[in-house]
Amino acid sequence: MLGKKLGVDLGTANSIVFVQGEGISFVEPTVVAIDVNTFKVIAVGTQAKKMIGKTPENIIAKRPLKDGVIADSRVTEALLKYFFNKALGKSRVFKPDVVISVPAGITTVEQRAVIKAANNAGARQITMLPEPLLAALGAGLPIETSSGNMIVNLGGGTAEVAVLSLDGIVEYESLRVAGDAINDAIINFMKKKKGVLIGEQTAENIKIRIGSAIDIRNPKSMEVRGRDFGAGLPKAITINSNDVATAVKRSLLSIIGSIKSVLERTPPELSADIMDRGITMSGGTSKLRNLDKLFAKAIGVPAYVADEPMYCVANGTGIALELMATGERVFVFNK
Repeated sequence: MLGKKLGVDLGTANSIVFVQGEGISFVEPTVVAIDVNTFKVIAVGTQAKKMIGKTPENIIAKRPLKDGVIADSRVTEALLKYFFNKALGKSRVFKPDVVISVPAGITTVEQRAVIKAANNAGARQITMLPEPLLAALGAGLPIETSSGNMIVNLGGGTAEVAVLSLDGIVEYESLRVAGDAINDAIINFMKKKKGVLIGEQTAENIKIRIGSAIDIRNPKSMEVRGRDFGAGLPKAITINSNDVATAVKRSLLSIIGSIKSVLERTPPELSADIMDRGITMSGGTSKLRNLDKLFAKAIGVPAYVADEPMYCVANGTGIALELMATGERVFVFNK
C-alpha cells in the first residue's frame, strides 16, 4: 500500500474514493455524526446518514459540504481522514498523493479550505481539478482533441455545465442547484400542495423510486408517510411521478437556463461539434427519469446519460492520476 495515490470525488451528497491500481474503492454518503459536547466523531458515511433526523440533542449528523464546497472545515478533515484510513489502512509509512474534485466555480477561499482539510487529514501532495473536466474524462469524452465536448455534471450540491476542448474548459457555469435543491422542492411541494411534512431522506426516496423530469402517461405511484401539517399527526398519502415532475420543474428550468447560457457563449466551431456529439450528462442526479428527454427538447441538442454516471468524476480522478504520473498529459485548474 506504500506510495498509493488516491482520487476523491468529494461530493455534497456522496463521496467516492478511487485507489490507483485498484479502481473505485468505496462509495459513502458525505455525512458525519458528531458529539457536540466532546467533538468526538460518532459515525461517518452510511452509518451517520441513518442518524439524520433521529439524534438526541448532544449528537448532530451533518453534511460538512454545502453546494459542493466545504461548509465545516473540521468535520471535513474528520471525513477525509476516515476515507484515507479506509482506503489505505491506518498503518502506512507515506502520506498519499491525492486528486480531489472541486466545482469549476470554486473561489480562492474555498480552494484554501480544501487544501487545509486534506493536509490536516494526512494528504501529501494535493491536486484540485474541476468536476466537469474529471466527469468528461470519466465519461470517455475525447477532450484532448480540438473538438467541442459538452458535459453537464449533476451532483448533490451543484450542476456543472462546461464545454471542453484541448484538455481545458472553454466555457462553464457552476449552478448551485442540483440534487439537494430537487429534494427541497419535493419537500416544499408535499407541504404546500399535499399538507404533509416529510424529511430529506423521504424526499430522496421519492425522487429515486418514482421521480420524473416530465409528465408521463403511466406514472409510477407510491405511498408517502409523514406528519399532517395541520393536525400534527402521522399521515399517509399516495403521490405519483407527475406530482414529482410538477415539484421539480423550477429547479430543472434553472439548469436548462445555465446550459443555454453556456452554449450562447461557446465559439461557433465548437457549437457545431456539440450539435453533432450532443450533451453528455453525468452525476447521480442525471439518473432522474426522462431528464435527458427534457434537456433535448428544451435545448434542441441530443442529450445522453453517460455509462455509470455516478462514477464519472471518480473514474476521471483515476484517469487523471495515471496520465499525470506518466507525464502523458498535464491538467491545470483553469477557470
